[in-house]
Order: sequence, then structure tokens, then C-alpha cells
Amino acid sequence: MTLEADNRALEGSAERVLTRRGPLRPEQLVSVRKHQDRRLAGYGFNAVDTVFLIAVAIYFVHRIFSRSALENSVFDLIPVIAGTCSTWLLLLTLNMYRAGRLEKPYLHFARVILAVLVGASVAIILHTVLPAQKRLLTDIVQLALVCSIGVLALHALWWSLVARWRSQGLLVPNVVVVGANKHTEQFIATAIARRDISILGVFDDRAERHPPGMHGVPVLGTTEDLLDHRIMPCVDLVVVTIDRAASNISQIMDRLAKLPNPVTMYFDDTDESRRASAIEQIADSPLAPLHPKSRAARKAFAKRVQDLLIGLVALLIFSVPMLLIAVVIRIESPGPVFFRQFRQGFNNEEFPVWKFRTMRHEVADAKGERQVTVNDDRVTRVGRILRSTSLDELPQLLNVISGEMSLVGPRPHSKSMKTEGVETSELVARYAHRHRIKPGMTGWAAINGSRGALQDTKDVSLRVDLDIAYIERQSTLLDLQIMAKTIPSMLGDKDTIR
Repeated sequence: MTLEADNRALEGSAERVLTRRGPLRPEQLVSVRKHQDRRLAGYGFNAVDTVFLIAVAIYFVHRIFSRSALENSVFDLIPVIAGTCSTWLLLLTLNMYRAGRLEKPYLHFARVILAVLVGASVAIILHTVLPAQKRLLTDIVQLALVCSIGVLALHALWWSLVARWRSQGLLVPNVVVVGANKHTEQFIATAIARRDISILGVFDDRAERHPPGMHGVPVLGTTEDLLDHRIMPCVDLVVVTIDRAASNISQIMDRLAKLPNPVTMYFDDTDESRRASAIEQIADSPLAPLHPKSRAARKAFAKRVQDLLIGLVALLIFSVPMLLIAVVIRIESPGPVFFRQFRQGFNNEEFPVWKFRTMRHEVADAKGERQVTVNDDRVTRVGRILRSTSLDELPQLLNVISGEMSLVGPRPHSKSMKTEGVETSELVARYAHRHRIKPGMTGWAAINGSRGALQDTKDVSLRVDLDIAYIERQSTLLDLQIMAKTIPSMLGDKDTIR
């Protein structure tokens, strides 16, 4: 079931939704991918501030040097440049792009003004001690005013966007709890009091023995049900609430290791303040903080920027060939130009993948259960050419730009795809781990020989191993290397069934 279908299924009376989703339910289920995109916005905010401050500094440097060249010296530039850099560094140091859950607007804007005042003070001090032009002081004051107005206006926009995202539940983590016991009741009670996480449900293997009241949060099934539950693409974190003396901890964690979702253990503490502190760590979902600990967030942001820049350029370059391909497809056989099939992506989220239609419309496999075979009679003549050159996948540039896919990553498979008569996802224990990153148009597996149909368990295991190896090593440089090797590897691969 798709995310949109799930949201429609969960609509209805307030009482019915409350019974199924609990008192901390979000207004609408939102995928983890969308949560992540919003949390990375802090880097975008910082980039816009940086561009603005650089533009202002360049304007004032030009203004100073537009005067008689005989009156200018390098000492006239130092106060302007140092003051601007000081403002930028202080905005960064004061965590102005974190937008914490409990941060007050007036404190945020007070720190903005503080950063600009410190920058102006640095410029004035340097102007005083250096042999710069005396009338440069007027420029410094004007620079400070422009920076103050501009940065305050930008941060007012940031703050309104963050407030809107938070009201939509895009910055509030969605959590499911494993274990229905007294610790779970205390965990949920504390969460309800704080109201800073959304608890979608509880899963427990002892359904007949769980406490009668979970403070309105429903018990949705067993841990086996959890592994394939339709809400899991929207779950940011799985919280295991267990007794310290529980004997089945390792079994539970082994079972949950099949999930792409992160899992954490919550040990109940009799100290209420420490319990609240633990929940606060789970709930603290600000925009991506700009400091060394956020290496994974920085990589994700860099990957998204890379996808947008290269994806838009590629779409522009291939727009005419794509138009010609569409015309040829329509001429050869009746039916739509594009073929849409739902596949699994980041965090097991199902999304529509766009391709050029390569099969006869009446026999197209919308669910992706049947893989393509040698001389497959469903494939058209034009389709064989498109498949052999991978030109049928060019429309996936739209998936990349929309954020559902990346240029580089594990290839997305249909959830219903079968290998040797069994659903492919059931053949390898770590299969879901390949969904811990967005799927890609090409990937490490693709350039290392694992392309096309998966004929047996050995093929599935090889692809999963290659995909996980890529996830562990992912970097911008590696992505560029994979993209550079994609076309040569495809041209040299005549044996792959596609």
C-alpha cells in the first residue's frame, strides 16, 4: 500500500483515528525521507546567508574602490572583510541554523543582532588601529545596517518556514515502541506530558499479556508484524522498551536488525528527570546542526545538492532525445509513453518510478513480479533498444529532482519482485539494509556487474553486499566516479538481461 493510500485509509472520524493511532498522532503520516529533507534545510539556510553576506561585502569593497585609486589602500578593505567574516562565523557558532524545538523567536533574533553588532565592532576596531580612510567609518555603519536588515529578514523567513514544518509534523519524529509493559506506559506518559514526539503505535509478542491501557496508543501487532507494517516508511525511530533483566533482548534486536529504520533501547529509570532527558534526546529533531558531529547530515545535504545540480543539467541535455524517444514509442505501439511502477526506496518507502514504456501495454507488469527474461515476448522492438542502452530510465531524472531517488545508489526493486519463485526481499537477511539510503539511477552494484534481472539467491546476495558496501563508503567523490564509469560499463555489458 502506498503512503498516499495509507493516509486515505487512516482518514475518518476523529474517534476512529484516535483509536488506531493514539493521542500523539501527527495530522498526516509523512515519510522519513521528507523528514530528512526538512532537517537538512539548515545547510540551505546557511548557504543563503553566506551568499548574502558575500554579496554585501563585495558591494562595499567595490564602493570603496570606486573612489580615486590614489586614496585607496589594502587597509581600507580589511575592516569590511573582517567584519563580514566575523558576523558569518558568529551566526555559525551561535547555532543559528539549528532551530531547536524549544528555541524562542525573540532569543533567535537577539542572537542575530548580536552577531551583526560583533561584526560591526570588529570592523570599527580595525578601522581605528589601521591607517585606513577616516570616512570609511560611514561605510562600516552602513554595512552593519544593511547586514542587520538583510539577515533579520532572511531569518524571519527561516523561522516562518520552520514553524510551518513543525506544525505539519515534518520536524517531529515518528516513533514506534517495541514492548508493551510498565516501562512502555511510563515512556508514553512522559512523552504525552512533553508532547514532542509522535508515537504511532506499540508492538509486542505477548498481545494477551500487555497492560490494558497504553494511554490511548494502540498495540498494532507483534514484532513480526512490525517488520512489514505499512507505517514503517514513516517511522524515524524504533524504541525498544525492555527490562534490564530481560532474557530475550538479543533475540529482539536480531529480529529488528532486518529493518532499515534505526533502533534504540530505552531502559526505564526511576528518576523522572533522567527519563525526561532520555525522551528529550529522542525528540530533539532540529534542523541539521552545523558542527563536526553532523558528518552524516553534511553528506546527505551534499548528495542532495549534487543530485539537483547534475540532475537538472542532465534533464536539460536529454530533453530533446527524450522527446524523440516518446514520439517513436507512440508510433510503434499503442499505449502510454511512460510506464509507472511502484518500487521500494529509502526506509522501505514505496514510490512511483518513471520509465519509458518498453513492453506492449496490455502485458505490462505493473507490480514487477515477473523479471525480464531472454527474448522476452513482452518487450517491443524499440523497447529492446531502449533497455540495452538504459535510455528507458531517463525519466527517472524526474524522480531524482523530486527527491525520491538519487543519481547514485542501490537500484530500486519492486516489493513484489520474485526470484526463484520467492519474493526477493525474503532471500537475504540484510536485504532491507540497502534501503538506508535513497535508491539511484546507477550505483556501485551496477558498475560492478550486478545489473538487470536477479536469477537466483547468489545474484541477490551479491547485489545486497555491493549495495551495503556503497552505503558504508558513500561520498561525493565516489558518486562522481560511479557516474563516470556508468556509461563505459553499460556499453561493455552485452550479456546482462534487461
